[in-house]
Amino acid sequence: MNLIVVMLDSLRQDHVSFYNGGERVFKDVRACSTPNIDSFAKQSVVFENAYPEALPTIPVRCSLMTGQRTLPYRPWEPLRPYPAEITLTDILAPEGYVCGLVSDTYHFMRPGMNFHRGFHSFLWIRGQEYDAYVSSKSRRNVEDYVNGNYSQEWRELVHQFLANTDEFKKQEDWFASRVFAEASRWLKRNRDHEKIFLWVDCFDPHEPWDPPNEFDTYTDRMYRGKRLILPMGGEASKWASEEEIRYIRGLYAGEVSFVDSNFGKFVDTLEELGYLEDTVVVVLSDHGHPLADHGKFLKGADRMYNELLKVPFLVRLPGGEGARRVKALVQFQDLAPTLLELLGMEKETSSMHGKSFASILRGGEDMHRESIITGYHEGIDRCVRDLHWSYIQRPEGQPDELYNIAEDPKERNNLIDIKPDEAMRLSSLYGRYFRRAMTRYVKGIQAKYELPSMPFR
Repeated sequence: MNLIVVMLDSLRQDHVSFYNGGERVFKDVRACSTPNIDSFAKQSVVFENAYPEALPTIPVRCSLMTGQRTLPYRPWEPLRPYPAEITLTDILAPEGYVCGLVSDTYHFMRPGMNFHRGFHSFLWIRGQEYDAYVSSKSRRNVEDYVNGNYSQEWRELVHQFLANTDEFKKQEDWFASRVFAEASRWLKRNRDHEKIFLWVDCFDPHEPWDPPNEFDTYTDRMYRGKRLILPMGGEASKWASEEEIRYIRGLYAGEVSFVDSNFGKFVDTLEELGYLEDTVVVVLSDHGHPLADHGKFLKGADRMYNELLKVPFLVRLPGGEGARRVKALVQFQDLAPTLLELLGMEKETSSMHGKSFASILRGGEDMHRESIITGYHEGIDRCVRDLHWSYIQRPEGQPDELYNIAEDPKERNNLIDIKPDEAMRLSSLYGRYFRRAMTRYVKGIQAKYELPSMPFR
C-alpha cells in the first residue's frame, strides 16, 4: 500500500461540520461548512478523541514522524540526526518507498531544522506567517489591519505577512491552493513508482487569517472596523471589542472553508489517479486554536481546553474499508506504529513509545488508551484526561481545574472542589518527569508563550 499524510495546521475539531453536525460553535458566527472533509470522513475511520502530546508545531511533527513521546524530553528543536531519531522515512525508504514532502510550514525550512531529512524530494512554499521572505515594504497600509491597541511588534509581524502576500491576486496564489496543487503534481509524477509516501503539510488555517474574498463569508457584512487578520495574545477584552472578536472568528471560519475547498481538489486527484484504492490516507491537525473561548486568542501553555486540544483525525483505508466513527482515545505518538503495522512492518515499531491502533482500523474493539497527558515541554500547565474527565494542573499559586468533558464540552463548569477525587485519580496517572518544576519556571512563562516572535508558538 501507499501512504499519504495530510496535516492541516491549527484546525479545530468543532469547525469540521462532520464532527459537530453543522451546529454553531459561537452563537454570533454561523457554522463553518466543510463539505469536502465531511465527504472524506464518511469514507474514513473518524476518531473523536485524538490528541497531541507535546505542543506546538515542531514537537507535534517529531512525535508523529517518530512514534516517540516528546513532552517529557524534547523542546522545540531540530530533528536529531539518524539514528538519534528514526523517522517514518528512515524506515520506509529502504523498503522501496519513494518519499515526498510538500509544505508551506516555514518552521520546517529554517536553517538546521532538518525535518526534510530522509525524503527523496521536498518542496517548500515560502511566505507564510512571519517568514522572512520579502524584505521590501508592503504596498498596503498596516494600519488597516490593526487597531489602536496593537503594539509596534505586532504591527511589524502583520507587515511581514502583508509584504509576503502583496502579489496575491487570485485564489490560486494563496498558500493552501499552492500546497495542494504541488502535492497533486507530485502524485501525478510519481504514480509509476511501486510504493510512495507523501507528507503534505499545509500551514493553513493557521493565523494570519486572510481568506480570499470568495471565502470570506462568515464575517458580518455590516462590519466597518479594521481587518484584524492577526489577533494578539492576552485577554482579548483588553485589546478588542466584541464586534472585533466576532469578526476575527469569522475570518478563521473563512480560512477553514478555503482549506476545505482545496483539500477537495486534492481528493479529486487521488480519485483520478486511483490512489483511493491502494493508499492509506491520514488527515489530521496538529492542534486546534483558541478563539477567545476562554478569553484569549492564540495558542499558549495555559490554554489546555478542547478548542486547542481536540483535533480532526481521519484514517481512510484503501477503498474506504471499515468507515465509521470511533471514540477510542489515541495520541499522536500512536500514529507511526499504526501505519507501519498496516504496511506489514510491525517489527519496526518495538522501540517506539506509541501503541498501534491498527486493530481498531480493522474493525476491532473501540478501546486503546485509558488516558492521555498533554502540554508544552517548556510550559508548566499540564492536562490529563480520559473520555469523561479533563484535569488541568496549573502553576503553583493558581487553582487547578476539572471538567466533565462528556457533559460539559465547552468546559465552563470547574468541578475541582466538587470532585477532587477525580482530579487526584487523573493526576496520579503520570510521573513527575512529565511536569516542569512549579517554582523554577513559573516566572514569566505565560508571557514567553504569547510573544509571537518566539518559535514556541
